[in-house]
Amino acid sequence: MADENQELKKAGLKVTLPRIKILQLLENADAHHMSAEDVYKALLDAGEDVGLATVYRVLTQFESAGLVVRHNFDGGHAVFELAKEEHHDHIVCVDTGDVIEFFDAEIERRQHEIVAEHGYEMVDHALVLYVRKRS
Repeated sequence: MADENQELKKAGLKVTLPRIKILQLLENADAHHMSAEDVYKALLDAGEDVGLATVYRVLTQFESAGLVVRHNFDGGHAVFELAKEEHHDHIVCVDTGDVIEFFDAEIERRQHEIVAEHGYEMVDHALVLYVRKRS
């Protein structure tokens, strides 16, 4: 719990029990990408008394503080993942909703080249590939 306290303080957030519980859940969850509803259900399953509105509020605060990143995969359904130092892209299965993280140096290099060819400098990007299993 000391690590979570430090992370919250470093992000400029007051240490509260709901924030600690949600941060612990995100750090220990098998799924790297969770919706607010997923977080809420997991907290309920763990016997925690945290309301859905609190979960939404805390996740939004975490996003503003840079602790989590919000993604709007498959039709605008927001999911959250802990912010990581290293960049990665995503593959999303349109049938199952499964999310796979990947990094490819060649894709990264080509994106920078293409941006430079158009006279720009890349400041950020997100690549999401939507896929379906072959039958």
